[in-house]
This record gives sequence, structure tokens and C-alpha cells, in this order.
Amino acid sequence: MKPATPLYMIDKITKADHHDPFSVLGMHEAEGQGDNSLIVRSFQPDARELFVLPDKFPDRKKKMKKVHGDGLFETVFTGVKQFFTYSLEMTDCNGQTSVCHDPYSFPPMLSDYDMHLFSEGNNHNIYDRLGAKKTIHKGIKGFLFAVWAPNAKRVSVVGDFNCWDGRRHPMRARGISGIWELFIPEFKEGGLYKFEIKTRDGSIIVKADPYAFSTELRPKTASIAYDIDKYSWNDRKWMEKRDKTNQLQKPISIYEVHLGSWMRVPEDDFRSLTYCEIASKLIEYVTDMGYTHIEFMPLASHPYDPSWGYQVTGYFSPTARFGKPEDLMYLIDKCHQHNIGVILDWVPAHFPTDAHALACFDGTCLYEHVDPKKGLHPDWGTLVFNYGRNEVRNFLISNALFWLNKYHIDGLRVDAVASMLYLDYSRSEGEWIPNEYGGRENIPAIEFLKRLNEIAFSYFPGVLMIAEESTAWPAVSRPTYLGGLGFSLKWNMGWMHDILEYMSKEPVHRKYHHNMLTFSLLYTFHENFILPFSHDEMVHGKRSLLDKMPGDVWQKFANSRLLFGYMFGHPGKKHLFAGSDIGQWSEWDHNKSIDWHLLQYESHKSLQRFVRDLNHLYFSESAMYELDFDHAGFEWIDFSDTDNSIISFIRRGKDPDNILVFVCNFTPVPRFNYRIGVPLDAFYKEVLNSDSECYWGSNMGNFGGVKADPLLWHGKPYSINLTLPPLGCLVFKPER
Repeated sequence: MKPATPLYMIDKITKADHHDPFSVLGMHEAEGQGDNSLIVRSFQPDARELFVLPDKFPDRKKKMKKVHGDGLFETVFTGVKQFFTYSLEMTDCNGQTSVCHDPYSFPPMLSDYDMHLFSEGNNHNIYDRLGAKKTIHKGIKGFLFAVWAPNAKRVSVVGDFNCWDGRRHPMRARGISGIWELFIPEFKEGGLYKFEIKTRDGSIIVKADPYAFSTELRPKTASIAYDIDKYSWNDRKWMEKRDKTNQLQKPISIYEVHLGSWMRVPEDDFRSLTYCEIASKLIEYVTDMGYTHIEFMPLASHPYDPSWGYQVTGYFSPTARFGKPEDLMYLIDKCHQHNIGVILDWVPAHFPTDAHALACFDGTCLYEHVDPKKGLHPDWGTLVFNYGRNEVRNFLISNALFWLNKYHIDGLRVDAVASMLYLDYSRSEGEWIPNEYGGRENIPAIEFLKRLNEIAFSYFPGVLMIAEESTAWPAVSRPTYLGGLGFSLKWNMGWMHDILEYMSKEPVHRKYHHNMLTFSLLYTFHENFILPFSHDEMVHGKRSLLDKMPGDVWQKFANSRLLFGYMFGHPGKKHLFAGSDIGQWSEWDHNKSIDWHLLQYESHKSLQRFVRDLNHLYFSESAMYELDFDHAGFEWIDFSDTDNSIISFIRRGKDPDNILVFVCNFTPVPRFNYRIGVPLDAFYKEVLNSDSECYWGSNMGNFGGVKADPLLWHGKPYSINLTLPPLGCLVFKPER
């Protein structure tokens, strides 16, 4: 008997070459079969027998006829004019029987409004639409799969559930939006999947889901259908308080962590701790040390370990190296319950060329630029996002909001902002294309960053948006309505490079480089700065922070304490990479744990104690943070004693009389009867001395403090006569 389905349709379906599989598969009016006839078609290559089971009358099942050897079945219901819901009962070649609803019997789910917003670049929660979303459609549980691939000829969902066969679950194209969707009923959470894409030239490529909530552990690359809304959060008080607080007037001391190498398990082949395992240990350490925030280096999925997470392939899925998505939520939740903020490194500047990921996604340069002068990053061999494309901007902005929303992240440290701002970044003449005005500014990227910050703060007013920006680009941390980029904070890379170069010099030579100590105060209040000692300064032959210091072992530790003391006195929020606070000797290695065994030695334990006391002093003294970004919060006492390499300054809070006095001696020579001017007639209590014997110092100081003399000095009405310890930092607080 001749099939009711035209042969050309059968051929296109069995070859997965039909532009609209929904026009063939599923239930349709049966043309040429008489009035009131319906036809049901299904493509099931593994089926030996296939039956249609009407949902309301499952006992009236009807056997389907196999009309093509590859597995196309059909059956005609005569005398029926009303469409009905049904299931398919399949007996496979092994005799196993299963029942499921037909994906091609369901109407589309994505609204025209959602797709229109996405095309405009304004669908801020598009992560709840695209990807694989657990849902109920027409009363049936399953997963909705949706992907943006505007230049594909055909897109199919493939996975374990259909033997990775692109013929079985081709998707529905949604008009001119470029979005393809398919609801697969009874699809199980945890199922592996990808998208098989037929390109314009007829090639077949298989891609992981850009919006996947979970991804296989490398070296595997499949996406995992996952429901991330099942975790019950317990941080409501933290979140409410955070969004009502001006974070910039609070102490911010950030502990930067590479989760894979912070601590390892010697008893288990030195594996990394999981999200759940690290929670109690890390929180206990950070709480004891007095840090206010943990900054995690990128935790989004990335297959290449030596990239440290900065070559992201799964922007919406946390890496499976350390556990499941809800395990990361547990870690963040526990941090909040212990009053610790969580900052996440976020990488919108570039993405890797891995074949399974974003690169050439639908056979064309979809997320990146076509021209390598715009689209290829010369430093890292990665690809640059096309920020001028609405859907790409939407992808990135919704991703930022995703981490702030679904994972309760308190801030994003945006990586490599400088590389986004300039078209000629790391490019020689002739290797870049000027903008429409002939300039080097990347105008679409600039507009993207402004829009990103505006939207982030509109949803989450209490979060921190932090720019790693290493140039003199103006107003990075100023509001967009004032012409700025809109970030909360910017890394002070200039200060970091200057102070590390200065501290690496032998003290006898430091007087010739005194400006490296003081130059930063000429521009400190132009931005809201963070003072970073990050992982980038501890790798690739740069040596660890402790090992950068000159002199013998004692002097190296004394220099380190002095450096930290000056850092905490200098205006700006604080940032330390894990291991620096215990005096790590070796460079950071992502394959190894921090050398925690060093804490058996008094020198390292004492340095850790000093950083702990600095943090607690910082937290308790508002003069050290209230006016971090205001000239009124800082005043030089003396910055001109170059011969002795000594500086002294005042930090003030909102109350002008709430002050701390810092004095730093950058040579190993003790200074006796060293007088500095002070503003108040008071006893100046020595609240911190980096040379104290409890910090492994020589215990030289001022016996707890000194009384001010009514002697004019440094333009101040009073002065104090001090003993300055070698390579020491002193902090004084006036007591009336």
C-alpha cells in the first residue's frame, strides 16, 4: 500500500534535511484520505513496532505502519476531525517496550515577545528561555531545548537519549529570530545533550549548549540538562542588608582564591577539595583572618586547566571539577551566613577556539568577528566577542545577571577590561581596524560595559562591579551619567607595579626611587581604587611576594610586613592572593596546594598574624576606609624625606578628629628621635608596630605610644618624637 506521506517528505525527514520537521512529524490533517481524517507520523529508527495511544482512550491504541526502512512510521485516523493528545508506545529491536509523548505533538513555547527582546539585546533573563529548561508543557513534564543559530540550515538535539542521532529530534525554527526550539517530554534531568547543526554548506558540527546550566567534567564536553532552582537558600538577611548598604564606605579586604589549588587532599592523590569540602575550611580561615570577601578565580566551565578558568566554554555552568551547581550554591550560602561576601572573576573579553563551544557556532562567526583584526586576540590566541551584535551583548549581560541572581554572587571582577576598550590592544600598526571616527576606541565594547553596569545595578544595587583595567582610561569607576564606565571599583595597577618595583630594590637604593612610593597619591582619588596583589604577580618567573623582597630572610619578612602595612594605610580597598599572607616562598602553581606546612615556622606564622591584625585593625578603624575615595580621607605629614626613605601620613574618617597616623621606614636603619607633626594635642597610642616581636621583628618601638609636644612641626601645631624600627610600619591613634 502506498504511504500517505509524500515520498519527498519521507526522504527529507529520514535524511534530517527538512527545514520544518513539524510540518511532517506529529499529527496533521490527512490530505487525500477523505474528510475527517488525521495522520500521525513519527521517525523512530530503533522501533520494531510503534503504536499511537490516545491519552483519553489509551485502550484504543493504533499500530503505525513503517513506510521507510530507516524508521519513518505513519498511521491514519479516519472519521476523526478533532486533534487529540497522544503517546507513542514503542517496542525496540531488543523487545523492550516504552511509552512517551511525541515531541512533535506540542506547540511552540517561546513567546514572540521573548524572542523580540533577545533580538534587541534586552532580554535580561534569556537564560531562563534558551538552553535546556525543566518545564511543564500542556501538563507534561520535560525539558525545553532552545538555541540561537540563525545561519543554520537545521538544528537537532542529540544525546544519550537518542544515540546522538541528529535525525531523531530536529528542532523548530522560530521565524527570523534565529532561535530553534524543541520540547522533549519525559526528558530526564541529568541527561547528556548537545546541538547538532547543519551549516549553510551542508557540513555537520556538534556544539555544546551556550546556555547550559551544567557541563560534563573535562575532557568530556557534553551539556547536562539540569534544574538549578531546587536549592533552598538561607541568606535572606545577608542579601537584604547588602542591597541597602553603600559598600564603598565599608571595609573591603578581598582574599583571592584559586579553588583548585587552595588546599588539596594528600590522602587522596592530592586532589582538589570539592565545593562542599572547602566551605568550612575556607570560611573558618577567612573569618579568623578578618577578610570581608572571597574572590574566586573563574568558576565557569573550562576544559583547559592551565588557563586557570579564564578560557571559558560554559558561561552558565559552574565547573564540575568541584561538584554540582547546588554544591557551589551551598558554598556561597555558607559564606553569606558567616558575613563573607563572594566575588567571582568574570571573563567577557574573549573566549577560546574549542570546537565544541562558541567559536564559529553555527558555521559562521556568530559570537566573534569575522575579521581576525577584530576577532582574534593576539595575546591568548582566543576570540573577541562581537559587542556590536545585540544577541551577543544579550548573552553576556544576561550571564552577568545570572551569576548575581541564581548564585547570589556579591560582585563581579571583570577581567581584561583594557583589552576590550582599545581596538589596537596588543596589536601593531596595520593589525587593527580603526573605529568609524578613525580612533582606537572600541565603541561597541565601551557601550556594552556601560550598559552592563547600569543593568546590574538596576537589579542588584548592592553588588560590586570591579574592573581590571590597567590603562589611564578616565572615569572607569564613575557613573555613566557623568561620562564614566559605571564600575564600582577599579584595580590600581599603577600603584601595584610601582610599589612592587620599589620594594624589590635594595634599601640603599630606595632613596633614588622615592617617587614610586608617593606618585600614586597624585591620582588616587580620580577613581575608586582597589589595591591588588593578585595571582598575576606570583607566576611566570615573577616570584612570590615574599621572594620579591631583598635582603636576608629576616629582612624579606620585615619588608613584607612593611609592604602590607603601607598597603592597608594607603587609600583604597585591599586585595591579597591566597598564600601571600603566610609568606609563600614558591610561585603559585595551579597544580599544587598552598604550602600550608610553612605555618610550622614562626616566621611564617608571625607574618600571618600580622596580616590578621591588620585586617582586624582595618575593620575596627573607620578612618582607614570611610573616605577611601575622598581627598578629605588622606593627608601627608611628610613625603619628602627621600634620604631616609621615610613617609608619614594621616588617614581620616568622616569625623575630622577620627584619625590614624602612619609612619613607614623603608630602610633597615633604626631612626631615633625622629619627629613628625601631628594635628591634635593627645597621647598617640601605638596601635600597630610591624617590628613587634610577636611579628618576628626586633621589637623596637615607642613603649605603647608617645605624648604630643606643643612644638610646631611639618606645619602642624603639635609633634611627636618617635623611635622608628628598621623596615617598620607604625600606626598611632590619638587618645584625648
